[in-house]
Amino acid sequence: MLLAAAVPDGFEGRVADLGAGAGAAGFAVLSRCRKAVALLVEREADMASFARATLALPENIAMGNRASVIETDVTLRGKARMAAGLGDNCCDFAIMNPPYNDAVDRSSPDALRRAAHVMTDGLFEDWVRTATAIVRPRGGLAIIARPGSIGDMLAAIEGRFGSAELMPIHPRPGKAAIRIVLRAWRGQRGALSIGPPLTLHGETGNAFTPEADAAVNGERALYPQ
Repeated sequence: MLLAAAVPDGFEGRVADLGAGAGAAGFAVLSRCRKAVALLVEREADMASFARATLALPENIAMGNRASVIETDVTLRGKARMAAGLGDNCCDFAIMNPPYNDAVDRSSPDALRRAAHVMTDGLFEDWVRTATAIVRPRGGLAIIARPGSIGDMLAAIEGRFGSAELMPIHPRPGKAAIRIVLRAWRGQRGALSIGPPLTLHGETGNAFTPEADAAVNGERALYPQ
């Protein structure tokens, strides 16, 4: 939900949800931005089928004609990528929540979970390369990842996306960030900025702070514009 909230309020273009899984982030963008359309790009057949099943629900008929599922590998290049339905400059924004666990971390015995959670070498480079190809000039990119991936994210966007904004996500006041949201714009050359953090919960209890509640429930974007 925080990744979806990185897309600006009032967005009316086409957003690509790269590594969409069952499509939650892409669907959240469509729910908040009523004139947007989405490409849900997912490699794993089981997860892509869940996204299609969600689109087929009667409750989602209004959203269903604004979304499509592309079952393919985000890292395809050139003609193979275009043949899969990801053409050059076909989107106005790309969002991604790549696998975030290092290979040395304890991984799930479930193959589908393992594929979704474990990073491979060059992951950010591969995914951002695809985002660069499919996002039009001056279009946007948003990534959510663990703070330890900041270096890899910044290296991947270098020379591709600029005017980057980083937003740390803290679980509680005074606690270290558990995620970082990066937003940047294709072809822009503005300097990197680190904005105010978002704190999810108060000192005690499990209720969201008002700012976090509004973001995760699709009432506002993370960034002011």
